[in-house]
This record gives sequence, structure tokens and C-alpha cells, in this order.
Amino acid sequence: MAFVLPDAADADAPLKHDELQVLRAQYEKEGYYVGVQTKFNYAWGLIKSSSRNEQQEGVRLLSDIFRHSPERRRECLYYLALGNYKLGNYAEARRYNDLLLDHEPGNLQASSLRGLIDDKVAKEGLMGVAILSGVAIAAGVVGGMLFKGARRR
Repeated sequence: MAFVLPDAADADAPLKHDELQVLRAQYEKEGYYVGVQTKFNYAWGLIKSSSRNEQQEGVRLLSDIFRHSPERRRECLYYLALGNYKLGNYAEARRYNDLLLDHEPGNLQASSLRGLIDDKVAKEGLMGVAILSGVAIAAGVVGGMLFKGARRR
């Protein structure tokens, strides 16, 4: 029987609106003196969101924790990788995920997320090649038509 990695479970499972509201209310209640754990919890909820703006805010909050709370960096790595993955920032996602895997090579969620990132990069790379090929063909056709038109004169 083959060994199967667990999914990067948080990739496509948003919180319910009410659950996110609880996290938001706590974050806003603490205001200027918001605790690191409250900020982390809210950022986690935002990253799980299906709203791009909320995901961006989640990444921003986690980046702030990552910069200002060195003792919490390892905890931020996976969710920074996941948030950047969901936003389509695959190079950043890979960078954070690789940092986590450097510290925890056996982290199954990070290994699963690496596979998701690699698949997206490969898929978008193929789409890019197809688009460039189409543009090159169109340019060749237009160039050929212009060349033929210039020769007729």
C-alpha cells in the first residue's frame, strides 16, 4: 500500500463567516495593544478566507509577526507559504515553505504544500509557453502578411 501525504488541509477550507467574525472582534477589541497570539489567530483565519483582500491582510499580519517576534517565526512559516500560494505568489510561497522544511524536514503538511506549489508553477509555466508560442505564431503570420504586401508594391 502506498504512503499518502496529508493534504495541505488549509489550502481550500475557509472559516465560516461567524468564526472569522469572532477572531476579528477579538483582534479589534485588543486594538493598539493586540497580542501576538490574537494577531496570529486572526491572520490564520484571514488566510483561510476565499477573499483575496482578506488573504492579503492575513499575509501582511503574519509578515509583521515574522519580523517583530523571532520566537514565533517557525509558526508563521507554513501560513506565510500557504497565504502566498493562495495569492499566486509562488516564489514567495516556495521560499517560506522551504525555510520550514529546512527546520522540519518531516513536516507532512509542508511537504504536501510543496507539491501543490510545484504543480501550480509547472502548470502556469506550460500555460506561459503556450501563450508565448501563440504570440510568436501570430507575429509570424502578421509579419508574413506585411512582407507579402510590401513585395506587391
